[in-house]
Amino acid sequence: MNAPQRTRGTFTEGSIMRHVVTMTATGSIGLMAVFVVDLLSLLYISWLGDPHLTAAVGFATQISFFFISVNIGMSIAVSALMSRDLGAGNRERARRYCASGLTHTIIVALLVTAVALPFRRPLLSLLGASGQVLDVADTFLLITVPANALMAIGMSMSGALRSVGDAKRSMYVTLWGGVMTAALDPLLIFGLDMGVNGAAIATVLSRVAFAGVGLWGVMHVHDLIARPRWREAVRDLRPLMAIALPAIATNLAAPVATSWALHVLAQFGEETVAAMAIIDRLIPVAFGVLFALSGTVGPIIGQNWGAGLHHRITRTLTDCFMLVAVYTMVVWLLLWLGSPLILKMFAARGETADLVLFFCRVGAAQWLFLGCLFVANAAFNNLGFAFLSTVFNWGRATLGTIPFVTLGARWGGPEGGLLGIVLGAAIVGLASIAAAYWVTSRLEKRSKLA
Repeated sequence: MNAPQRTRGTFTEGSIMRHVVTMTATGSIGLMAVFVVDLLSLLYISWLGDPHLTAAVGFATQISFFFISVNIGMSIAVSALMSRDLGAGNRERARRYCASGLTHTIIVALLVTAVALPFRRPLLSLLGASGQVLDVADTFLLITVPANALMAIGMSMSGALRSVGDAKRSMYVTLWGGVMTAALDPLLIFGLDMGVNGAAIATVLSRVAFAGVGLWGVMHVHDLIARPRWREAVRDLRPLMAIALPAIATNLAAPVATSWALHVLAQFGEETVAAMAIIDRLIPVAFGVLFALSGTVGPIIGQNWGAGLHHRITRTLTDCFMLVAVYTMVVWLLLWLGSPLILKMFAARGETADLVLFFCRVGAAQWLFLGCLFVANAAFNNLGFAFLSTVFNWGRATLGTIPFVTLGARWGGPEGGLLGIVLGAAIVGLASIAAAYWVTSRLEKRSKLA
C-alpha cells in the first residue's frame, strides 16, 4: 500500500527539535547496529590472538572508507534534490530524481570498483601494510570491494527514505544489514573456522540485505521511484552532480586525513596500528548519533528551504549544535569511565592499551568539533553552498590534520599525534559553525530582498 501524498514536507511544521531528535534517534538505531556489529567483528578477530590480523582489518577498513565516502556523496545528492521537491510539494519530480539518482549511483559505484580493485595492494602498501598484514588485508578487500554497488544502492535508498521523512524505514535499511552481519560473523569466523575471510563474507551478505531493504521501502512502501528513463537520467546528471561531486570531494577528505594519520602512526609499529583499528571501531559506536545527525539535518533543512521557511533553517542549526555539545560531553565521560573495560574486552596490552586509553580520556574531545562540522556540512550541501563543505573538510584534512598529527607524533609519539588531531579539529569545527550561520543569514536577506 502506497503512503499518502503530502502537499507540504513533513519537516515544515512542528517543533524543529522534535524532528531533529526523532530522526536522529531512529537513524542512530540503524547506524549503531552496523557500527556495533563492526566492533564485534573486530572483537572476534582480536580473540584469534594474532595482532597481525587486527592490524590487517584496520588497514583494509581504511581503504573501504574511500568507497563509503563516494557512496555517501551520491546519497547526499539524491536526498537533497528529493527533499527540496517534496518540501515544495512536487512529488513527481522527486520520484524522477530518485530514479535518475539511483541510476547514476550504480554507475559511479561500478566505475569506482573497477578502477580501485586492481590497485588494492599498492594502496595498502602506501598506508604502511607489509608482510602477513598486507596479505590478509588484500584478501579482505578482494572479497568485500566487489559488493560496493550494493552498499551504494542501500545508502541512496536510505537517503531517499529520510527525504520523505520515513525515519523508521531508513533505520531498517542499516538495521537489517547489521542483523545479518551479527548472525553470520561468529558462524563464519569461529563455526566454520574461516577467520578474517569469514568476516569479509559476512560483510558482503549484509550489503545484499542493505540494498534489498532500501529498495523495498522506497519502491513498494512509498512509490518514490519513477520508471528510469535514460533521457531523463542524462538531463538530471548536471543538478545531481552539482551536489554529488562537492559532497564526494568533501567526504573523501575524511579518509585522506585518517589515512595520513595512519601512515604517520604506523611507523611506531603494529601495536600502534592495532590500537588505531580498535579506535576506528570505537568511534562509530560511541559517536554514531553524530553520524546519524549529519544525515538527519539535510532533509529538514532541504524541506524548509523548499518551502521558503528560512527562520526554521536557522533554528535547525542551533538545535543541532546544542545536541552535538550535550551528547559529546556525555559520551566523553562514559569513555573515560569505561576505558578499563574496553582494554579488557580487546585484551589490549602495552602500547596498544596506552593509545586506546589516551583516546578515551583525551582524543574523544575532537568529536565535539567534528560533530559541529558534520552539521555545518549538511547545511552547506542542502543550501546551495556545497563548495564550502569541500573547503572545510579539505581544510581539516590538510591544514587541520597533516601538520598537527605529523608534528605531534614527532614531539609526543602516538599520543602526540592524536592530540594534534584534536587541536586541528577544534580550529576547523569552530570556523564551520560561524560559516553556517553566515550562509543562513545571507539566504534570509536575499529572500527578503527578492
